[in-house]
Amino acid sequence: MTLPSDSLQDLDTPAAIIDVARMQANIDRMQQRMNTLGVALRPHVKTSKCTPVAQAQLAAGARGITVSTLKEAEQFFEAGIADILYAVGMVPQRLPAALALRRRGCDLKIITDNAAAARAIAAFGREHGEVFEVWIEIDTDGHRSGIKPGEAALLEVGAALHEGGMTLGGVMTHAGSSYDLDTPAALAAMAEQERAGCVQAAERLRAAGLPCPVVSVGSTPTALSAEQLAGVTEVRAGVYVFFDLVMHNIGVCRCDELALSVLTTVIGHQADKGWVIVDAGWMAMSRDQGTRKQKRDFGYGQVCTLDGEPLPGCTLIGANQEHGIMAAQDGGDLAARYPIGTRLRVLPNHACATGAQFPQYHALGPDGALQVWERSYGW
Repeated sequence: MTLPSDSLQDLDTPAAIIDVARMQANIDRMQQRMNTLGVALRPHVKTSKCTPVAQAQLAAGARGITVSTLKEAEQFFEAGIADILYAVGMVPQRLPAALALRRRGCDLKIITDNAAAARAIAAFGREHGEVFEVWIEIDTDGHRSGIKPGEAALLEVGAALHEGGMTLGGVMTHAGSSYDLDTPAALAAMAEQERAGCVQAAERLRAAGLPCPVVSVGSTPTALSAEQLAGVTEVRAGVYVFFDLVMHNIGVCRCDELALSVLTTVIGHQADKGWVIVDAGWMAMSRDQGTRKQKRDFGYGQVCTLDGEPLPGCTLIGANQEHGIMAAQDGGDLAARYPIGTRLRVLPNHACATGAQFPQYHALGPDGALQVWERSYGW
């Protein structure tokens, strides 16, 4: 649905705004980098959970998508996207939903990192006459889940799937600890660690006579920092489509590349404290304060003008459910500058978390026109 070109001033607030030109530039940047490195890009669409965004990524050259819930998989399959990786460890209770999607023609891949789940998948598949494609999750940085590249469990899981009649599709990893880094050298080293570990796992499977056609790695910081990706077949990255303040602090994007913001209205002042009160609290921004442990703390978000220009030193220093507290780093009095009714925009710490607060985005085109883009949420 297209809205009047001047409706940014008239939208009810808070509202999630996508700067479409920035988003497209981010998509093109990542796609061109993957093309240069000679690997496919399978974007993680959990950041946007939005069909028009995913379609723009595919139009730029992405091959398939990654999702974090089966509800997302169903949404995107219904929109015509069939090549989907469900990148959360499969448990038996979700196998019927995965089966239903595959029976409808969805080329759904699932993952596991343990023998018990692998055997359960194989048993369920045999019982229902379905050959699931399963990838093994590899832990290359000790950050989250997965099997370490050299662990004996890797071959046990591979054998349970392959000998159990399933398709052993490959290995995948995610270097989430890259979010804790902020120098090019450290990021490049983590990208190489991620690559080498996943390739090692693939080579071990192949040496044991097990198939491993796909070697999938990915996080936005490592994807943008990898110097080479020998042995890798695809990269999964997600937050690059919007970027956010955490990514800015890591050093992989500029503030003027952040494509998601929250439109908010000034609703009050606490002049004695130098505060401006806005209607974007944590229900709009989320409680994510991921920049708190980084070199620059943006509180709950960087405040910008209505046109999206950052206001130096102005951040949301606090957030209640429906109230955001804006203050200036220099302690200046903002009340006179931002009277009641003033429209502002706030750049988020974590685009995925902020996007999740809204049932829809308002996509702002280069011509100033707005469109409503629905998003999925829930499980």
